[in-house]
Amino acid sequence: MSDPETRFKLTLHYDGGAFRGWQVQPGKPTVQGAIQNAVARLTGEHRTVVGSGRTDTGVHATGQIAAVTMPARWTARELARSLNALLPGTIWVRDIEAVPESFHPRIEAVARTYEYRIGTAPGAASPFHRRWCWPLCRALDLDAATRAAHLLPGEHEFRAFAKSGQPQRGYVCRVSSARWRRWNDRGAVFAITANRFLHRMVRYLVGTMVDIALGRRKEEEMALLLNGDAELVTSRPAPPSGLFLTRVEYDHDVLQADETREFELSLDWATGGGTRDRRLRGQKSSTETIVTDKLIDRNPDILGGTPVFSGTRVPVRILMEHLEAGDRLDEFLHDYPTVTREQAVELLARATTALVGDESVA
Repeated sequence: MSDPETRFKLTLHYDGGAFRGWQVQPGKPTVQGAIQNAVARLTGEHRTVVGSGRTDTGVHATGQIAAVTMPARWTARELARSLNALLPGTIWVRDIEAVPESFHPRIEAVARTYEYRIGTAPGAASPFHRRWCWPLCRALDLDAATRAAHLLPGEHEFRAFAKSGQPQRGYVCRVSSARWRRWNDRGAVFAITANRFLHRMVRYLVGTMVDIALGRRKEEEMALLLNGDAELVTSRPAPPSGLFLTRVEYDHDVLQADETREFELSLDWATGGGTRDRRLRGQKSSTETIVTDKLIDRNPDILGGTPVFSGTRVPVRILMEHLEAGDRLDEFLHDYPTVTREQAVELLARATTALVGDESVA
């Protein structure tokens, strides 16, 4: 019987200029790597820290959410104090709280907010400011930028504003808010909230709106780009130094430990006769997301009729963490001998796509 453990939700600040992005990269400083190293020093073993999204090199955060499972002897207060004592000064754990064991900060996020800071005053070039903004040091027509931003709320295909896409999910994002505001006497801030973001999407949007605000582009080009005009391309992306992940939102019940929640997955499973859409219904409890033979029984042609787990109860959150960590896949397969490597990879790819998808850096 395994020792009791507690799942914790971490709210993080970090200076992205000190790291090569969030995700672990061999031989390179990353935010995830630094936190996992600190956790390993506290527990004496590797434990995967999962983030709500993978911020790119140079991108900052004041509201990144991460999760880690620790031995039950740890309290939220003790863990926050210990991590802050071990982490470099470029990372700060603002808050920690206990959450259900099933909590996954990426797949259960319903919205994210990014802010982009532009320094228009000469003082933005100061070494005390330039690392955390785009030191443009030029005046912007904020009225023109605001008119461009007003076109963004709603569902749009942002193919033109992405370095790379996610073909399995398409390019449609639902933007709930997009606006410009003054940033004291230093410049301007663009804030945008959406259910998902494509790779470098916010930076391409900002770069294009800045060109409009500088008179380098016509205002009507923003609408044309959103409508997929093949003759237009976006402006160069704004530099990463001005971009901050400021907030990640979740449904209230996701963070409640004593509730059982219904979930539904819509999957296109590959079968001998092509692909068929199937909706799997089950329960997400306080301890695990349950994918069992009962779900397979209701949908007998999944993977050509072969039961994926042969009756094994598999916590999807744990499966994802093992696969995201890469080197822990063999350990997971050892713990669940009825699951083949191919089945594990298939489930992860399809379940991730169906639930939320792989959140790209903005």
